[in-house]
Amino acid sequence: MSAPIFYISAEEYETLTPGASFELDGPEGKHALVKRMEVGESIDLGDGTGRRAVGTVHSLTDRGVIVRVEQLREERTSPRIYLVQALAKDGRDLLAIETATELGVYGVLPWSADRSIVRWKGERAAKAHTKWQNTVTAAAKQSRRALIPEVYDLYSTADLVELIEEVAGSEQSAAVFILHEQATERLSALARTLVEAENLPEEIYLLVGPEGGISDREVQLFTEAGAHLALLGDEVLRSSTAGSAAMCTLNVVLGRW
Repeated sequence: MSAPIFYISAEEYETLTPGASFELDGPEGKHALVKRMEVGESIDLGDGTGRRAVGTVHSLTDRGVIVRVEQLREERTSPRIYLVQALAKDGRDLLAIETATELGVYGVLPWSADRSIVRWKGERAAKAHTKWQNTVTAAAKQSRRALIPEVYDLYSTADLVELIEEVAGSEQSAAVFILHEQATERLSALARTLVEAENLPEEIYLLVGPEGGISDREVQLFTEAGAHLALLGDEVLRSSTAGSAAMCTLNVVLGRW
């Protein structure tokens, strides 16, 4: 069984060296005590950027645990996969980003689509963004990832068009796939073509629409900017599951699973 991970700051991580001891206190230290970590038990420390310190519990304190660091690792994946998730009602967008995080997504872009019923405005926008980031952080910890995906600021459709034009231009530094039931090419085939051609982009973006789907206007704008329509299967998936299904597909094709 893999060791549980607890997060520390980047500054704290910089002080770690193999053989050194580190006091894990604060909220994470309290969490370690709640989990009833025992002396000699394996424990990981991560800074949220992909760096992981592997160690063991050396001793317990009233504020947390003392960790004996054994090894430092840096975890990087390529290509980096981003989920562009449209705002959706009934918490389906939160479920989408939670499972995508567990499946290895690198970053999350909230999207206010034409047909999104939910809207982020004023104070609600800040609270909603915090809730998304907290959801992703909890999912990363549960799945024992050293990297916590970043939840970016809210994107409008116009913002996405600019992003696609920037990342999917002539240099092909990224591939952008619109998950759409009317696409004629399957995502698995499109990804396999990239792998077989040894032309993997640095980044892959997966666009998932809201409950009512992606509008024709948006499809036209995105494809003209450089995105490609991609079909997952014969079934029409919900906004909460499409991104995860796409992540599973890419994990298999890219050889991560």
